[in-house]
Amino acid sequence: MKGVMFDFSGTLLRIESTEQWLDGALAERGLVLADAERAELVRRLEWFGALPGGVAPSEVPAGLAELVDTRDLTPELHRAAYTGLTRAAGLPEGLTADQLYDRHMSTTAWAPYPDAEPTLRELRRRGIPVAVVSNIGWDLRPVFRAHGLDPLVDAYLLSYELGAQKPDPRIFRAGCEALGLAPQDVLMVGDHLAADGGATALGCTFHQVPHLPVAARPAALTPVLDLVGF
Repeated sequence: MKGVMFDFSGTLLRIESTEQWLDGALAERGLVLADAERAELVRRLEWFGALPGGVAPSEVPAGLAELVDTRDLTPELHRAAYTGLTRAAGLPEGLTADQLYDRHMSTTAWAPYPDAEPTLRELRRRGIPVAVVSNIGWDLRPVFRAHGLDPLVDAYLLSYELGAQKPDPRIFRAGCEALGLAPQDVLMVGDHLAADGGATALGCTFHQVPHLPVAARPAALTPVLDLVGF
């Protein structure tokens, strides 16, 4: 492999927990919930998959199904899908779905996996170009800058900017072109078999990592170094 494409959420970085997301938004507005009410709201938010990058939904309300399927094509669709899921969970007075949505885009809501920076740095040392290929509805570059990872990334291919979302081959082809490499020379690394694994249809090799909290996944990215050249 002569180049690597990485997914963003659940691969290089992970969003804060639903509890932290909710608590942060409540604290910003000076709101306090009773323990039982807070626990029930966390449960409902996770049931509907309201936190982008968090727990996958167990139920998508019928009126939101199409929005959820196409959410990563534009910023408007992304916000509409996730605020809709948040409203389905029900919110206390004084807290809105848009306020919660805005919080998930903050740089402090994301944390790199422990081996993300060392892996990217070693790839840079070896001269292996790196692209971030993400299904997303907002600009993640500030998150990479805030965590010191931006200098280690050569290109960003974001679904909302390209109008194509994984597993559409167009987004992977754009990634390969940005790296200046043929697909058969590029490794795609991601946590989602269907979305990220779609790169194999173009000829890329795929390496899957588990979608786990940061503390529970210390070294899933380091095997990537064995798959690329020196």
